Amino acid sequence: MPRLIEGASIKSAVPRRERFFTWQRVLVVALVVVVYWRSAVDCELSPVTLIQGTPHLVDIVSRMLPPNFSIMGSLIRPTLETVEMAIWGTTLAVIIAIPLGVLAAQNVSPHPILYALSRLILNALRAISEMVFALIFVAAVGLGPFPGVLAVAIHSAGQLGKFYAEAIENIDRGPVEALDATGAHKIQTLVFAVVPQIVPEFITYTLYRWEVNVRAATVLGLVGAGGIGFELLTSMRLFQYQDTSAILLVILLTVSIVDFLSSRIRSAII
Repeated sequence: MPRLIEGASIKSAVPRRERFFTWQRVLVVALVVVVYWRSAVDCELSPVTLIQGTPHLVDIVSRMLPPNFSIMGSLIRPTLETVEMAIWGTTLAVIIAIPLGVLAAQNVSPHPILYALSRLILNALRAISEMVFALIFVAAVGLGPFPGVLAVAIHSAGQLGKFYAEAIENIDRGPVEALDATGAHKIQTLVFAVVPQIVPEFITYTLYRWEVNVRAATVLGLVGAGGIGFELLTSMRLFQYQDTSAILLVILLTVSIVDFLSSRIRSAII
């Protein structure tokens, strides 16, 4: 009897193995391989070119050493400017993202048209990078940190609005239905049933976005949006690689401090 059962299990295992290699799965694997191969060709991936360029890379790194620590004093102001850009950019993004996120949440949005429109706006803001927004705002309002703030704010609003909408859509429906049963107004339901459930996620997403914006603000200086990125671009254009390495160390230290502060704030609040 056990032999029959064992034989039956072997027979049942064979069809499973045969079903695993269906023509649909083979077609999917073949399609993935073609996509990767075509992407590698279009991106001109070449280990030979990388090996040939390695001596130049080593030469640049050797010119960066030792870092020019004598310029550290002059980097304090641009570094603070970068952090300030991230603070204001994140704050403005939160102000823009909260109403858009509420309208883009399917379970609380007051009308399907508002839901679709807010989703479209968030997708548009998210689809364009900070760098492109910075180029537009530099052309509109001139050089300096102000266009950087606007670029960070607009792009981050798209990201935060999406996160906020998803957080609202994942809430427990129980408190909402309980307040609806009492005849509570839509705003009362939002304030007393939705907000208490999403506050931790709102704080987490906002702090994470602040960390990302500090890194983004350092890059925006490359297009004239101020901050320490502008100093980095200047040093590279003048081939002052020892200054470049000192600036990179300051950026690394700044991002590490912001990451530490963000973690402590998140732990203290949540």
